[in-house]
Amino acid sequence: MKNRGLNYRLVIFFFATLFGVIFSMPTFLQTQNGAKVSLGLDLQGGLYMLLGVKTDEAIISKIKSVAIGIKYYTDDNNIIIDTPKVKGDMITLTLLDGDEEKNFDSMLNEMGGLVVDKQGLDYTVSLSGEEKQNVRALAVTQAVETIRNRLDQFGLAEPTVAKQSEEDILVEIPGVKTREDNQRVKELIAKAAHLQLMAVDEDRNAKAGFMSREEASAYGDVIYADKEGRRYLLKEVPVLDGSMLTDARVGLDQTNRPMITFSLNAQGAKIFGDFTGKNIGKKLAIALDDIIYSAPVIQGRIGGGSGQITGAFSNKEASDLAIALRSGALLAPVTILEERSVGPSLGADSVRASSIALAFGFVSVALFMCFYYRMAGVIASVALISNLFVLIALIAFLGATLTLPGMAGIILTVGMGIDANVIINERIRELLRAGASVKAAIEHGYENAMSAIVDSNLTTVIVAIVLYIYGTGPIKGFAITLSFGVFISMLTAILGTHGIYDFIVGRIEKSKNLAFWFGIKRANNGNI
Repeated sequence: MKNRGLNYRLVIFFFATLFGVIFSMPTFLQTQNGAKVSLGLDLQGGLYMLLGVKTDEAIISKIKSVAIGIKYYTDDNNIIIDTPKVKGDMITLTLLDGDEEKNFDSMLNEMGGLVVDKQGLDYTVSLSGEEKQNVRALAVTQAVETIRNRLDQFGLAEPTVAKQSEEDILVEIPGVKTREDNQRVKELIAKAAHLQLMAVDEDRNAKAGFMSREEASAYGDVIYADKEGRRYLLKEVPVLDGSMLTDARVGLDQTNRPMITFSLNAQGAKIFGDFTGKNIGKKLAIALDDIIYSAPVIQGRIGGGSGQITGAFSNKEASDLAIALRSGALLAPVTILEERSVGPSLGADSVRASSIALAFGFVSVALFMCFYYRMAGVIASVALISNLFVLIALIAFLGATLTLPGMAGIILTVGMGIDANVIINERIRELLRAGASVKAAIEHGYENAMSAIVDSNLTTVIVAIVLYIYGTGPIKGFAITLSFGVFISMLTAILGTHGIYDFIVGRIEKSKNLAFWFGIKRANNGNI
């Protein structure tokens, strides 16, 4: 063997072990400094929920957005239309300026995904079947991302938010233990945070307290109420909505009460500025989730694309609402289909039992190896210790969440890690018994064992990949730790032990004591 082989094997093994010790210590010692392994819901308790997404509402929200776009285009290009009316999943309107028919039709074609039915200058606009499917799929995907962002900004560590079926979402939040936090999390998740700036129908608003919703719809209006129950008659098509929101922060009003300030993107700022400039002296209602928070009179053109939401907020309500607005409105409402609170006692028992199993398994394997293979068993046990440190360190370093199946994967890794060394040691002993020199036995022992080790580990990795792709949360955790364990065992059990043998092979040859080093009495011809 060349010294070059000794250097790279032993150096890699040394630095891998050093990495393992450094980054696993915060977990083993439970110190405050450094990254620690985050425990999953089944180990530390928390909140489990299965959510359903009402994708039909996403279709209605989309068609309202189309109506906003149509209204903005016609106002900006001085095209005269009557007020667009949203009826279910379609828009009806009449083009009053026949000379602009070609330009108006061109605009509708450019928007894409629409089905336009024309009767003269009367238009009915709806979404195409393909566009509806896309909107439904986007609503679920966007709900997953939005809920995850909200929980991250709320300060919860390692929440699991994943699509469960076509319209269902799985949410697991470790560490939520108090009833107050439980309720806040559920409200934060379920809040649609749908912001709308809507023009008050000044001509008919006085009748809002007596008018039915059906009567309001006939005029292209909707009726929303504020927190005190006062009803407002509003133009159904909003001036703009939360899709143009870029930021939301908690501030204080003139009486030092919490309020929310928001900022709009460039398009939203232009629409807001143009509308307020043309409607001085009229009311603009700020509606959030179909509740009116304020309806101030426009005193002048409001530029800069910013506004305020005032109301009887507590600090927590304002903070949670700002988080919901920043993370984006849900395209469709979500409902809680199933909810379970997992107590921490089950997790503590699981951690304790798993730790005992890991310690007992490790000690049993190490004692057997040392008894049966002597110093070769000690070397294998050193590699196994390094394997454990590196695996825990990698999980902590990558920020992965450890679940109960994941702990099972770690325990399984202990057996798999030692299995490679058993194969290698047996090949070395066979060669020594056949009369090979120590150096040749070690070199050829690793070569002969390599194909069997690689084949078995490769098939395990393939199974782990399949489990990760098709499995749910806990199964994914098992697949991740199993995959990590396979690669780390290849590093420690093969590269690491080979490097150690390279370092001490001269001492083994000088001692001429195969019973001490490999647990065999002598070679067949009595030589080493």
